[in-house]
Amino acid sequence: MRIGIDARLYGIADRGIGRYTEKLIQYLEKNDFENEYFIFLRQNGFNQYQPKNRNFYKVLADYRPYTLKEQIVFPLKLYQYKLDLIHFPHFNVPIFYWKTFIVTIHDLIISKFPQSRRKATTLSPILYKIKLFFYYLVIKSAVSRAKKIIAVSEATKKDIIKILKINPEKIIVIYEGVGLPKISKKIQNSKFKIQNSYILYVGAAYPHKNLESLLIAFKELIKDGIKNIKLVLVGKKDYFYQRLEKYALEIDLKNEVIFTGEVTDEELIALYQNALFFIFPSLEEGFGLPGIEAMAYGLPVAASSISPLLEIFGQAAYYFDPYNIKEIKNTMIKLITDENLRKTLKEKGLKQIKKYSWQKMAKKIFFLYKEIIL
Repeated sequence: MRIGIDARLYGIADRGIGRYTEKLIQYLEKNDFENEYFIFLRQNGFNQYQPKNRNFYKVLADYRPYTLKEQIVFPLKLYQYKLDLIHFPHFNVPIFYWKTFIVTIHDLIISKFPQSRRKATTLSPILYKIKLFFYYLVIKSAVSRAKKIIAVSEATKKDIIKILKINPEKIIVIYEGVGLPKISKKIQNSKFKIQNSYILYVGAAYPHKNLESLLIAFKELIKDGIKNIKLVLVGKKDYFYQRLEKYALEIDLKNEVIFTGEVTDEELIALYQNALFFIFPSLEEGFGLPGIEAMAYGLPVAASSISPLLEIFGQAAYYFDPYNIKEIKNTMIKLITDENLRKTLKEKGLKQIKKYSWQKMAKKIFFLYKEIIL
């Protein structure tokens, strides 16, 4: 059988969907020597990906996501390969592709928080409304036409059913995994200028990530007399991080908050391993991969009490109301001052992550391919 995988986000380090796709392909290469796979990649991923299985072929499909070329030209490329099945690991399925496919939905954040996402764009209000219209058109088309829909959590499945009105029997929940290499490395203080204990956050700075509230809570924590503690925010310095950094200056947190910018894998691992604890103040998530990664490195995790994180982290996190500044502050103080709590959360976290692995995820997806094709 001829199976396609839309891997145009392959090799993009700061995108969880890119990692999801890479891990899926790695597993399939090691375990499927019967079917033929066609891996559709943009130029960067095309140069990076080197097939390790003779039945895997890379195809240049340099069409930027969320563009007209993706919707009109990309399906023409797909039709050339006469695929029996293609997996789109993101919602942006070309509306003019009419053959058999499955799609992974990681979250419906833009559907649940359209006004919040409006703040997370540089587009004018009119252009943003146009963008939102096409988002709904594309995602509704994708889930309606898909043979099967993969949701990364039960919470995401419920959102798909409620918001997009999809039959539950069409949706299968397959959790993401965790598996960064455990490389021990000391942080170079000269680079990050971290000389104190620190609280860590890793991820984007979109409004639904709730980082402004985290900064306000951290400011209140300092006012309460907590000293010799830093807040370290790790993420590519795009427009949204630049805006957040400016806000930190406005509320006089220049010396207390460290914005690392983009980091290497080894630097990220060192930041995970040396932090006091990890904080995840998000208002909405699909799976919460950074929190799981933090647990994998023995970090206690403090997280928003939202349904996806309650589902994925279970009893292994210390929860707070993300809309309550005082509660966020008190949570940070609790974890800073209570060593026994940090130790307990670390132990629970190391047990919790055993539920998730990229291999388990990819194996379930592989069997889903077989079920659909046969």
